[in-house]
Amino acid sequence: MPDSATLDPNAPPAAAGDAQLAAFRRSIDNIDAALIHILAERFRITQAVGEYKAANALPPADPARETEQIARLRALAEDAQLDPEFSEKFLRFIIDEVIRHHERAREGGRA
Repeated sequence: MPDSATLDPNAPPAAAGDAQLAAFRRSIDNIDAALIHILAERFRITQAVGEYKAANALPPADPARETEQIARLRALAEDAQLDPEFSEKFLRFIIDEVIRHHERAREGGRA
């Protein structure tokens, strides 16, 4: 709940720290928006992969490819100074969702 100074039209302007925090948050919001767009594009492509696999009787999952991707992205995470455990959990979540879509495509649904 806002304090009384927030509601007072005669209150002094926000501190410089508040402006800095707002700037940080705008940057985070922009990055979040970019992540959503990137994920949407990734899922459009994996949907096409799922449809291709279904049409060609290929299995929904490719464990060898998953292992390679996880190792590759863990290395990228380390280079970027991002926790590789976090990156692996994030990628595993995405891979599991993609596999679920591919299984649905194999069963005759949309990938």
